[in-house]
Amino acid sequence: MNFVAFERAKQGTGASRRLRNSGKTPGIVYGGTAEPQLIEIDHNALWHALKKEAFHSSVLDMEVAGSTSKVLLRDVQYHPYKQLVLHIDFQRVDAKTKLHMKVPLHFSGAEESPAVKVDHCLVNPVVNELDVSCMPSDLPEFIAVDLSKLQKGSSLHLKDIKLPKGVTAVIRGNKNNPVLVSVAAPVVVVETPAEAAPAADAKGKGKGKK
Repeated sequence: MNFVAFERAKQGTGASRRLRNSGKTPGIVYGGTAEPQLIEIDHNALWHALKKEAFHSSVLDMEVAGSTSKVLLRDVQYHPYKQLVLHIDFQRVDAKTKLHMKVPLHFSGAEESPAVKVDHCLVNPVVNELDVSCMPSDLPEFIAVDLSKLQKGSSLHLKDIKLPKGVTAVIRGNKNNPVLVSVAAPVVVVETPAEAAPAADAKGKGKGKK
């Protein structure tokens, strides 16, 4: 994805407020050997771009003053209750340096799995994104996860999926094979005979009055 930004000369709370009032969002680009660069972006264009999953997980082409560079979205600050982006941060991408990013997981095939189709189990995603490390050219927009072979009483772990070429998962803590998707057996509600007793008693009382 590509977007257009403009150089921003002034900084500070007052300057940022005036910028937002004019329909622009202040931001910064950092990383690499260059100095941090202050930028501003059209707010409406940015708001729509932020709704796209790829804007959060892909290497972006940023055009500033006729020059294009590769960046990653690193942080977004939203207004507490208004539909307003207060500030945005980007990091420069070095084509020869590995990235550490969160990539969305796209699940499919659950309805065709034996767990759902035969045993009527509930399939529950435990995580919706995965920390990965890779070169910028290998960064996937998302990772597809096939759930069509899930069985009752099983779960899907990290080692059960195939990661794209050049991509490795970044694991934190002691769990080297975390659960990505769990399978829960359906809840069976059993009616007890006691529930029918009040109706029977009512009939008996009615007959006694006659």
